[in-house]
Amino acid sequence: MSLAILAVVGAWTAAGVPSTDAYLGLPEYSFQSDARGPFTPYSPQPGDIFLATDQRLWFRMGHTIAGAKGIHHSGLIFAKPDGTLGLIEAGPFKKMDVNIMVPHEHMSKHVAVGDSVWIRRRRTPLTPEQSARLTEFAMRQDRKPFAVARWLVQVTPLRVRGPFRTYFVGKPNGDRPRWWCSELVTECFVHAGVFDAETSRPAATYPSDLFFGKSYNLYVNSHLDLEPGWDPPARWIPASVMPSFPPAPSSN
Repeated sequence: MSLAILAVVGAWTAAGVPSTDAYLGLPEYSFQSDARGPFTPYSPQPGDIFLATDQRLWFRMGHTIAGAKGIHHSGLIFAKPDGTLGLIEAGPFKKMDVNIMVPHEHMSKHVAVGDSVWIRRRRTPLTPEQSARLTEFAMRQDRKPFAVARWLVQVTPLRVRGPFRTYFVGKPNGDRPRWWCSELVTECFVHAGVFDAETSRPAATYPSDLFFGKSYNLYVNSHLDLEPGWDPPARWIPASVMPSFPPAPSSN
């Protein structure tokens, strides 16, 4: 645990230096509008939530049928033991496992194929203990298989997300052998002590829930409260495709 804490401190130090590699647009709860300013330089930090769209029609249709229209990918940024930052996601692009990636590289790939990318930035940094626990848990999930069967069930009545059953099922499971994206994000935050282990429902939480901080599911909507800890979603724009107008100074 002490090694992880040292990694967190190193990552926080690096995150304190404004980055010119990417910018964030105006934070707002809209996935349909174009990126709008003012734009501010983005410095990743542990606990930031990554969200993105996907161009595949069948992928979009599946999310819409499941009640998760508009947002198709989710992951989070954490401090790796070597002090650098990683982005963990279950099933990035066409991969069928959990991957830990370089944040800027992964998000740039999404933009390059026409996807929209958002970041929900932490309002306040995670505590050293929270970040260390996040590091410990995230590293253990690397390369685990994608939960194909449970993911496909999301478009059927057999899923744990329902008007009544979510009150009783879908609770945290710890180190599962397989994951899908927003389930992994939610479980990571539970293990880190950021989300309430008693009220969180990882297996019933979708990327769109993490985007809006609200849900069509009554139980998730009543217990998923991101407002105190995260800014609203802001479009992530790599510096290479920044609009021509100048960005505003960073508030970090």
